[in-house]
Order: sequence, then structure tokens, then C-alpha cells
Amino acid sequence: MGVREDEKDRIPSHPDVGTVTLQQVLEALVDPVRRKIVSALYAADDDLRCGTFDLPVSKSTATHHFHVLRDSGLIRQYYVGTSRMNTLRRKEIERRFPGLLAAVVGPGREV
Repeated sequence: MGVREDEKDRIPSHPDVGTVTLQQVLEALVDPVRRKIVSALYAADDDLRCGTFDLPVSKSTATHHFHVLRDSGLIRQYYVGTSRMNTLRRKEIERRFPGLLAAVVGPGREV
């Protein structure tokens, strides 16, 4: 993810997935908007900009949902120019909680 030196201070902090509890992850995933974000990232071939998600909430509420997902260790956010990018921490979550993401996004998809 090569981050430019001038963008390092713009990257929000992310928890070590090894310290995240199942309770934190499940609380983040209980909300349907957050599950929609996780499902979209799970299905995406590339990382997605915040503005590409079709969410039924205001921009400020969407920002809150992304914050909750980041704090629970489910997503990683970084900047490309002025765009905040989102990536699902798929491999890390799978190692920590095997099968969880596949169960959340539904049948027919494998991690």
C-alpha cells in the first residue's frame, strides 16, 4: 500500500486484530448498514472509496459506521489523494475468527 510521507499523518489508527474481541466484531456487524459495507468490500476486487457505497444514511452517519468498522478491526482505511479508501482486513479476520466473514456475507462465498 505504499503511503507517501506527507500522507502518513492522515491515516487513522487501526487496532491490532489480535487484540480485537469477538464481542467487538459482532457488535460492529449487528448494524445492517455496516454489514452492507462489509459485504461490498468482501465482494470487491479492489479497495473502495467511501463515496462508492450506496448507503441509506447521511454522509456523517456513514462516517460513523466506517469508524466503528475500523475500530473493530474489520476494515483498514487510507488515503489516495483526497479519497479515503477502504479495505476489508479479510486475511487477518479469517485467521482470528475462522469462517466469520463467510457466515456474515452469506452462503456461496468463500474467504
